[in-house]
Parts: sequence; C-alpha cells; structure tokens
Amino acid sequence: MEDQIVRALCLSGGIRVLVCNAGALAREICTLQQASATASIALSRGLAGGALMGALLKNGQRTALKFEGNGPLRKMIIEADSDGAVRGCVGNPAADLETLKGKWDVAGLIGRAGFLTVSKDLGVGGQPYQGVVQLVSSEVGEDLAYYLTDSEQTPSAVGLGATLAEDGKVAVCGGFLVQALPKADAAEIDKIMARIAALPPLSELLEAGGAEGVVKELFSDIPYTILETHDIFFRCGCEREKVERALLTLGIDELQDMRSKENGAEVTCEFCRKAYHLDSAELDRLIVQASEPSGR
Repeated sequence: MEDQIVRALCLSGGIRVLVCNAGALAREICTLQQASATASIALSRGLAGGALMGALLKNGQRTALKFEGNGPLRKMIIEADSDGAVRGCVGNPAADLETLKGKWDVAGLIGRAGFLTVSKDLGVGGQPYQGVVQLVSSEVGEDLAYYLTDSEQTPSAVGLGATLAEDGKVAVCGGFLVQALPKADAAEIDKIMARIAALPPLSELLEAGGAEGVVKELFSDIPYTILETHDIFFRCGCEREKVERALLTLGIDELQDMRSKENGAEVTCEFCRKAYHLDSAELDRLIVQASEPSGR
C-alpha cells in the first residue's frame, strides 16, 4: 500500500472526510527514533494525525503538534507540511509500558495530565498561530478531535490506528478525520457517526482496501466524491545553517563552554538523527557572531 491521503466530500457539501495510509512513513521514523513497542504505537498515531492535519493546510503552510504529558514519553512532536512531508520525534523513545486490558497503553505513556499545542505557520510572515488545549484522554486521536472542535470550531471525529509486525516494526498505520462543515445535514451526520461507532479495527480496513476503502466504508450509502489523492512521505528540514542558528540562541557563555571541550560540539537532529560536528574554529566563528550587537 502506498502512503497517501485521500480527501473526499459528500455531494451535499456538508461532511468532509480525510483518510491516510502511513505505514512506510511510520516504520521509517520509528526505526530512526529507535522507539520501543508502545512508543512506536504512540508515534505512529501521532504521525497519522499530523498527516491529516497537514492535509488541511494551503500551499506553503506548515503545522506542528506537540503533546506534552506527565508520562515517561515526556513529549511527542509532529510536523507536517502542505505538500505531504511529515516528520516526528519523541522525548524518550525507549519508554515502554505493559499492555492494559490487552491494548497498548498509549495514554499512560504520554501521561493523562498535560497539553496539546498546535502551531501553524501560514506562510504570510509574522508569528505562527498557536492554540493550546488540555489533553482529554492522551489517546492522540481524541485529543486532536477535541482541539479541532474546541479551538477551531469545526466538529470533528478522528480515528487513528497502528499495528506492529513480529519483528517489532510498524506494520500498518493510518487514520481518518471526519468534519461537519457549516451546511452539514443532521441526518447525514447521524449516519456517519453511526458508521464510525460500528467500524471494525482501522488497521483491518486499511489492509483490506487502503485509504479509499476506508473513505467508502465511512460514507457507506451517503453519496460522495473524491477531491484529491496525494502522497505523504518523510522529510527532515535540518541543515547545518539551521543548526548554527539554533546554537547562536544559546548565548556566548554556552558557546564558550562548548569551545572549551577538546573535540568541539556535536548536535544531533531530533527528527532524522543526523549528527552535525562543529570544530573549535567553527565555534569561534559563532562566538564572534553572538558577540556582535545584531547577533549575526
């Protein structure tokens, strides 16, 4: 199955459905993060949710989701671009928990007390838009649905699913986002909510029919049209220039402390795990830049 997102709209124009299949994306990122079993499930759900949120963007826009709870995972960050690029990381990828009543304890891993922060870079200059809500269940999908309904005033339902293969790698990952638009028909909303409640496991639907199969299952007898299908993929935006800009924000004292170490400094990208080494000469240059009034 290809990693892709399908956008669909019922013919009456009142219900929007987005479905993503993100198995390869989640497998690649969870492997890079060296995530434990439960952390892989949590991160996979987050990646699918981020991909769906990214599909709501206009060209040139970007969104970032940050889950911060009181659990051992500490944090989970997902970034998505309008072109389908997605990346993600967790604060403690080795964190793991036993299953709870036969289910992955994602809520316990994230922590049931905390916040979801959603940032949007709308590509028009100025500070990104930011919304913050308390975690309502820490099951990822329910928290995203609450954010969309509460902060963006768009009644939403989100379903996210992931499974692991015998080797511990992600086997299936995906999700759906259903939104009621201003002219939604109440009877159609009732129908689609009943369909959501009766759905078999999402991983089974994705394996059987891919993203388009899930769209068909959700709409059932409600007439709809597919608006768009596009790929989703992993892309990290790190580069040496960005690493240097980040180091400049640490200030002169911290840079001088790095300079005093025999082997210079090494910075590892939290998304792709690429390591950037800066020798003493490069750190000297940054110290000079930090000393200038403009910081450049």
